[in-house]
Amino acid sequence: MALKLYKTTMKRVSCIDIGTNTALLLIADLEPESGTIHPVCHQQTIVRLGKNVDAEKIIDQAALQRLIDCLSAYRRISDEYDAEKIIAAGTSALRDAENHFEVINRVARETGITIRCIAGHEEAELTFFGAVGGISNIPDLFTVIDIGGGSTEISMGSANALEKSVSLNIGSVRLTERFFTTLPPPQQELDAAKKSINDLLTSSLLPFFAAREHVYGVAGTLTTIAQVSQGLKRFDAFKVHNYPLSFHEVRAFLEHLKKSNLEQIIQLGIPDGRADVITMGTLILHQFMRLLGVAEIRVSIQGLRFGLAQKELLRLQENI
Repeated sequence: MALKLYKTTMKRVSCIDIGTNTALLLIADLEPESGTIHPVCHQQTIVRLGKNVDAEKIIDQAALQRLIDCLSAYRRISDEYDAEKIIAAGTSALRDAENHFEVINRVARETGITIRCIAGHEEAELTFFGAVGGISNIPDLFTVIDIGGGSTEISMGSANALEKSVSLNIGSVRLTERFFTTLPPPQQELDAAKKSINDLLTSSLLPFFAAREHVYGVAGTLTTIAQVSQGLKRFDAFKVHNYPLSFHEVRAFLEHLKKSNLEQIIQLGIPDGRADVITMGTLILHQFMRLLGVAEIRVSIQGLRFGLAQKELLRLQENI
């Protein structure tokens, strides 16, 4: 009996999430026939692209050079892994910067990577679906929170449809630069930051009460707290992914950070480049959980870059 041969359309892609603080790389094999994503490489680099963007509205030359160096390395890694396509998306810092066209053009010239600056609602949608990709027993209605360096996206829906999303300009880098002059921060600076966070959250959270029992969280603030809460000095993706992070753990960690200087925070196993903004990121998460009445968040190491991979996978499926 003759065997029927199937031509595989598997495609290897690099997906890059260029945030305010970090640039994240995912290289994955996309398999349209089965609808699966097979990660083969992860990289994370703290670039701090959004340094002083909140105040000055431009990406300075030092930050731009850090981005170029990072993306040049990601280009080399992508070539080494034989990636057929590089998809790069810029978020809050790039959106806010008045010179974002200059940044995009220079990056393209020097690295060959074209960055697409995406709007907050698209970032929320891509992150929403990326966060739960491959996770079993997804509830019928759930919420995803993404606390970034420049903005926070909150989204709600099902595995098949996004129903509601908001993008708020409260991020760990943005608000640290705006409110904190030192670590640990004085009480009056903490109070001012908390008021700013509460003002934006209370005007936006009402629709999300419907899905507060099932919340997933992505990005560096969430994964770092999950790491430290388990007593890990180094990041372990297997132990962090899908970790049930309780409000009590977040509150205890915030109380510890309120009394800690930068050196003490780094000693917890938090890398330089994230250590100076983790206090603010934790404050944002704490206020979100407190105001919405969230007892527990499932931490996901996935996010926007997985959403980019899923979008490319859907495009491939349409062309089969």
